[in-house]
Amino acid sequence: MLHALRSRTHTSLLLLAAACTISSCDLLEFSPNDYRAPSNERDLTEKNLARLGQMPLPAGDTLRFVFTGDSQRYYDDADDLVASVNQQPGIQFLVVAGDISDFGLAKEMRWVNEKLRTLKVPYLTVIGNHDQVGNGREAYKQIFGPLNYSFIYGDTKFIMADTNGREYNFDGQIPNMPWVNQQLRDLQGARRQIVISHVPPQDEDFDPTVRQPYAQALREAKNLVFEMNGHRHSSSIGQPYNDGVWYVNSDAFSERRYMVVSVWGDKQFRVKQIKF
Repeated sequence: MLHALRSRTHTSLLLLAAACTISSCDLLEFSPNDYRAPSNERDLTEKNLARLGQMPLPAGDTLRFVFTGDSQRYYDDADDLVASVNQQPGIQFLVVAGDISDFGLAKEMRWVNEKLRTLKVPYLTVIGNHDQVGNGREAYKQIFGPLNYSFIYGDTKFIMADTNGREYNFDGQIPNMPWVNQQLRDLQGARRQIVISHVPPQDEDFDPTVRQPYAQALREAKNLVFEMNGHRHSSSIGQPYNDGVWYVNSDAFSERRYMVVSVWGDKQFRVKQIKF
């Protein structure tokens, strides 16, 4: 009986190995921390920017986009958010202000993408602190792309920055100020600029040694419309440093609200909250 059981086990392992060879093991998940993804679910930032580039915004036209954050484990809410955003007229794209995942798992990021890819418009992200748990940073880079990047759409330059200082043990390097300063100095022909990150500088998870240089860089930036964040799961608009710089914070998916942001002129803007 024992010999027969061993024989069946050996046969099963051989069949599994053969199946693995045929399918390249794509159907096998060896670890929840495995950050590999199929090719159609990699480099999503690049792919969405390419899609956005196919829908150019004429110079002088009003920019209109949806701003939200912290999808995390709120997958049921994501369905309703997508349905609502798809009804909004004149939207060019959607931004998720970090914490796409809860535990930094590639599977979580892929689940959120499965929801958001049904939007009628492209979507873009910044990395959140939850996205850096475990192997999350590598998962984010493979599935979405660079942790810091910028792009120009219409008259606006967007600067998308990693501000999750606590996840780097407050080493004084995050946000990457040389990169941020260089981006803020060069509008690359754009009329205005917007900075988007996850952790706001007034939050305890922002590296305190970088807080003042970051706020000062924003204060000195030419035609900065505002700085936008997630992380706090609740919406707000204000000038916490009383220096003329507006900070806009998004709701999490769980709050069932998002912002429709309109921008025109040098740095005029309007924010409308939508419940879904």
